[in-house]
Amino acid sequence: MGPSYRFAAVAVNAPMKILGFMTGTSLDAVDMAVLETDGHDIQAFGPAGERKLREETRDLLLVATEVARGWPRGKPAPEIFAEAAQAVADEHLHAAESFLAEHGLAWSEFDLLGVHGQTVLHERPTPERIGRTVQLLDAERLAKATGRPVAFDFRTADVAAGGQGAPLAPIYHAARARASGLSAPVAALNIGGVANITLIGEGDDLWAFDTGPGNGMIDLMLQERGLGRFDENGRLAAAGRVDQAILDAFLASDYFAGPAPKSLDRYDFPLDLVEPLSAEDAAATLVAFTAEAVIKAFDHGARPSALIVCGGGRHNPQIMRALTERAPVPVKTAEAFGWRGDSIEAEAFAYLAARTAQGLPISFPGTTGVTAPMTGGRIVEP
Repeated sequence: MGPSYRFAAVAVNAPMKILGFMTGTSLDAVDMAVLETDGHDIQAFGPAGERKLREETRDLLLVATEVARGWPRGKPAPEIFAEAAQAVADEHLHAAESFLAEHGLAWSEFDLLGVHGQTVLHERPTPERIGRTVQLLDAERLAKATGRPVAFDFRTADVAAGGQGAPLAPIYHAARARASGLSAPVAALNIGGVANITLIGEGDDLWAFDTGPGNGMIDLMLQERGLGRFDENGRLAAAGRVDQAILDAFLASDYFAGPAPKSLDRYDFPLDLVEPLSAEDAAATLVAFTAEAVIKAFDHGARPSALIVCGGGRHNPQIMRALTERAPVPVKTAEAFGWRGDSIEAEAFAYLAARTAQGLPISFPGTTGVTAPMTGGRIVEP
């Protein structure tokens, strides 16, 4: 196993009622979840849900992401970032107002909002340079519109200190496992655009990293071919065959030889490798790549009692089948343990908001590679 950090107990503070938000790189929806927490334990779970992104917002963010990928270091931020940040704030407000109305909630009930923002760029650090990460959100605009303080910008401090800036959910995975009464060691796998794994050891030892692609490459392949946004129910992958040579080429990436912790952007692997394949074979090969990359996490000798799968990827039967067939430990969906698999990251950013308010660390040597546990996030008042 790689380095880890033992999470020390802290004094219990009064719990806060927090609305957490997450928008992933799939540009699909705003996920929302209500959590009552003191930043250590979880006192209560409130409602959770999602609202699909409006098409105009999605289109703007696709352009912002493309611009971000070509943004030279040291140059001023592209002008589109400010426009997109406002759109992200408005999208969160639009989504949350219908969510609150549906559940009979009011903004005044919340002590704090925890908002991840929309990632348009993530460059992991190298020995020669620190990383870069950009999550777009006009937090001041959202705070003024809701009348509530907003915790945001959770990754920047970690990256500035030489960390990976991701993943950030591990400390919440540990809290969620405690709330479920799960015995260590146990692992949580989130399959979004990128997949990341958290191993929770005895005493909440944390070790985590991005394993490889999640749904992102499959989605991009289909979108480039005009075949929709995602492979619903894994139908295309089920009809295809894995191209072993191309799979081996993916797995030969230097990324897998590097030590953990480590992080990825959804564009880090070359999609052109599957261009010669039919859509069915490309989908099957990319599913195999996602699963095999996860399996490599167990090369470090970790043998948790279960692998708990969260995120949109667990809805793809082909990904789940590949994991179940290959993993050296039992593979279960989040729901098998009473977790809300589509809401874990929104819950996580509610939890991280509480820790930010309490001045508690949110990233650790074993999760992002920073040299010491680090606080992070900023809070803007309305």
